[in-house]
Amino acid sequence: MKQIPIILQMSLILFCVMAVPITILTWYSDREILHNSENVIAEASLAELNANRRLNEIALKNVSQIVAGVNVTKVFDLIRYFKTYDELNANYNNVSSAFVVRDELLNLNQKMSGVYSSYFYLNASDYVISTDQGIAPLENYESMEWMEDALTTRTGIGGVWYPRKLKSGINVVSYVLPLNRLSTPTQGVIVVNLRETHIADHFSSSGGDKQTYYLTEADGTIISNNNKELLLTDGKELPFIKNIVQSQSNESYSFHDINGQRLLYTWSRSEQLGWWNINVYSMDELMTKAYMLEQKIVLLTIMIIFVGSVVTFLIANWFSRPVRDLAKTVRKRSNLVVSNRNELAFLDAAFKRMQKEEEDLFNLLKEREFDTRNLAVHNLLRGEIPKQMGELFPFNFLSIAIVAIDRYRDYISQTNPEARSYHRYVFISSCATLFPDEICACTVYQGEGRFAIVMNDSFVDSKHSLPLYKALFASIQDSAMQIFGHTVTIGVSSRDELYSDASDQLAEAMEVIKRRMTEGSGGVFFGSKETNEDTKYMYPVNSERRIVNYLETGDISNISQELRVIRNEIQTAEYISYDNILFIYNQLIGLTIKYLRENNINTTRIFSGRRDIYNAIASIETLDEMENYLNDLFVEIGRQLNYFCIEDSYGEQIIGYLQEHFCENIAFQDLAGEIGISYSYMRKIVYKLTGKTLIDYTNILRIEKAKQILWEEPHLTMAQIAEQVGYHNVQSLNRFFRKYEGMSPGNYKSIKHAKNRDPIKKKEK
Repeated sequence: MKQIPIILQMSLILFCVMAVPITILTWYSDREILHNSENVIAEASLAELNANRRLNEIALKNVSQIVAGVNVTKVFDLIRYFKTYDELNANYNNVSSAFVVRDELLNLNQKMSGVYSSYFYLNASDYVISTDQGIAPLENYESMEWMEDALTTRTGIGGVWYPRKLKSGINVVSYVLPLNRLSTPTQGVIVVNLRETHIADHFSSSGGDKQTYYLTEADGTIISNNNKELLLTDGKELPFIKNIVQSQSNESYSFHDINGQRLLYTWSRSEQLGWWNINVYSMDELMTKAYMLEQKIVLLTIMIIFVGSVVTFLIANWFSRPVRDLAKTVRKRSNLVVSNRNELAFLDAAFKRMQKEEEDLFNLLKEREFDTRNLAVHNLLRGEIPKQMGELFPFNFLSIAIVAIDRYRDYISQTNPEARSYHRYVFISSCATLFPDEICACTVYQGEGRFAIVMNDSFVDSKHSLPLYKALFASIQDSAMQIFGHTVTIGVSSRDELYSDASDQLAEAMEVIKRRMTEGSGGVFFGSKETNEDTKYMYPVNSERRIVNYLETGDISNISQELRVIRNEIQTAEYISYDNILFIYNQLIGLTIKYLRENNINTTRIFSGRRDIYNAIASIETLDEMENYLNDLFVEIGRQLNYFCIEDSYGEQIIGYLQEHFCENIAFQDLAGEIGISYSYMRKIVYKLTGKTLIDYTNILRIEKAKQILWEEPHLTMAQIAEQVGYHNVQSLNRFFRKYEGMSPGNYKSIKHAKNRDPIKKKEK
């Protein structure tokens, strides 16, 4: 878009404003027209199908009524006694009676249209009287086997319709009516074969080539169809016919796309016959007029859009003229090179460039001022007096405050380096806004979560300025809490003249901040030159001795109380340095580790999962944290000591029992239950003490006993030895002996006694 001239951009915008709604409206109207046209055609087709269905039902009902009328004429009684073809042809009177029946059937055919043939079959006879073959033996006429299948669906006294194909190849729908016993004593069946084409005429009279019709039975068997090859086949194998036959709706319609052709299926079920009447129409042919109307609407829309495009171009040219003139003027008066850009993109680039140049100039001045100020402050803290000292700090007195983040290790674990860098920037910026004009302050980062604030003021009496500084430090603590999510402790050096050694004041503030070890974090501590730092180191020797005694007895609760005593001694000391405090606790840790190692207790399990314990103590900031940390440590030590004692006790019981009863049949599960531990834990203890599994250790005891017996009692059999050492059979003894000794018991016995005899022989010689 930036490379397209503005006149074309505006033309495109106006074109979209006009063309898009018109296109959407055209698309929507075309879709609605086609949808409504399809529904109207479908409803009309369904109405036509229902009309054809009713016409067919009337025609078939007329056939059944005419056949029922013949049933009551009693004409068939004339031949009721002639069961065989020979009896019927025995005399002229019998033949005449048969011809009367045939004439009645011919008269029946004349009353109905579309009848191919009709015949009468007397039950249990061997002949048929028909309109196509006259009086014919049953063996020369078509098979009657289909009739039994047809009559299985008969209900009541009426007949049934059954589609079939004759021997002649003609497809018919036969009406089968057994004679009614209430009207005649003759037992037989009247069959009327109605041509399938006559039924087809009722459905194909108006559809032409656009229509494909299906007349099926309730199970989907095709009775009539345009394609005669499909007659009497299973219609459910055709597309969507199965869905129609199994549907719950007696009449409806649906649209389907098959092989790129849109088809309309309409269906109606005959309640009288149970037949499905189905028509299939090609919508592409039925919708020809609708498609032509759609094409006309599309052409009209294209013409409207074309005319609108010309108009929008003229309007865009008129509206964009001022912008184009401005762009020409700027191009002539500036050296900005923007190739292949339109007027708006050129003007946007020109203004952005001017804005960027202005911002870069401002940031450059600001950065140089900030860097110069920070460098001067860092030089001052190192003891160097910067050249611009008078400009940075115009007042007479100087003091330094150290702001330290409490629980700095937790803060590091909760934030990433990018977040910490951002927090430092925000905090330094916040501190710059908190100090009033009568105090010149500059904040720099010193590392390890510590910030140095250099404060310059002209207050002669520090007692009057102290409330002001306390309020400022409280504001700094609130700001730090919001930024870091942690409290901060502030250590403030004593005030001195401007050109004094600032590095000494920094060291003083750093020392002051260590007072949070004894007085707690989150406070503000002020330094004093009169602080007595020459007091000798203190060390709680008595507490150390008691802690060792408590470790001996496993009394961890008293160790916790002794840690509280040490803390109280530190807090009540008149002066105690931070280094002295670390020395006390480091000595306690060293003493504890020494005791554990002297008593062969594995310290790896106790201290696993903890980082370097001495570094951990050095990073602790308050006595509360120190006491909690050491309490947790000694609780873990006590837990491990109890574990080792209990485990050793269990091990002595288990090993002693095995060494005493290894020759017996030992139930290990029961042994573990008697001791009060689980079987898996018992196996673990034995493996730890012996380096062998429970089963292996037991078998080794047995094999050692067997070796002793083999040497001391060579006259015993292997079975006796196996029984004495706890095996049920010799095979077990041999197997385990080979496993642990690498040879059979017999070989071991021979080798041992052979070595015993050799020295005796040598002495005799």
